[in-house]
Amino acid sequence: MANIFGAKSTTDEVLAGVNLKGRRILITGVSAGLGVETARSLVARGAHVVGAARDLAKAEAATAEVCRGAAAHGGAFEIVALDLANLKSVRECADKLVTTGDHFDVVIANAGVMATPFGHTADGFETQFGTNHLGHFVFVNRIAPLLRAGGRLINLSSAGHRFSNVDLEDPNFERTPYDPFQAYGRSKTANILFAVAFDQRHRARGVRAAAVHDPSHVPKMVDQINQQLAAEGKEPFQWKTIPQGAATSVWAGVVAPADEIGGRYCENCHVGKIVPDHATISAISEGVRGYALDAKTAEALWKKSEELTGESF
Repeated sequence: MANIFGAKSTTDEVLAGVNLKGRRILITGVSAGLGVETARSLVARGAHVVGAARDLAKAEAATAEVCRGAAAHGGAFEIVALDLANLKSVRECADKLVTTGDHFDVVIANAGVMATPFGHTADGFETQFGTNHLGHFVFVNRIAPLLRAGGRLINLSSAGHRFSNVDLEDPNFERTPYDPFQAYGRSKTANILFAVAFDQRHRARGVRAAAVHDPSHVPKMVDQINQQLAAEGKEPFQWKTIPQGAATSVWAGVVAPADEIGGRYCENCHVGKIVPDHATISAISEGVRGYALDAKTAEALWKKSEELTGESF
């Protein structure tokens, strides 16, 4: 019988008994937190992990333990330069990987920014939409030929997708008053919709895509969350450890059945259930808004993303 994992499962628990020797996995955002833990847990099972980061010095310092773990367990680890807020950097990184020609079994689009002040990427896109979605959209699509049959794309989204659907008429807040959490919500919904559309395009060749919940929370939200939990007679919010936070990424990437997670949103090491778009739910409640899985919106976002970036995939 398959193991049942949940909110408190760790990366090591999810990967217990899993042998990843011979598997190549790419992870964006390996300079801190979940990205580092994801890389650590995978190389400890013998995987060859390619980590991408904007600040190479920071990433090298943060992944010293990852390198030691790779050497000790027959895995491998390397870092490549990637600034998702600059499409020139995105294209250069992708082109180098394609030229090298080494294939991947899994791509985990982990990097991202959250609730930033209003600003723009190097290419003029609103910072969160441009970094979290458009940077990954171009990068992943350019390296898509490197994904082996049976491979997977895992996009880190968030329960923050509930803040907002995408706005394809005004993606850069040119006419809409800027709100950092609304912008974050748009970008996290886009991460899910991208997985839906990518899965539809690549499943015929055995490549599947899914989005997973990034359990990071903003400290100032915790009081509000705990007030709601107290009103419901529930225990206060418990922060996840980093190994618990990264568990769903590795579960969806290498453990869960492909047909179970393909085109879906996952959280706490299981597939999330659809909840009504306007239901009142806290930042730590489970569930995915239906708009984030809508196939028509996913296609419209894909076309809009091609238009904005000037590339067709």
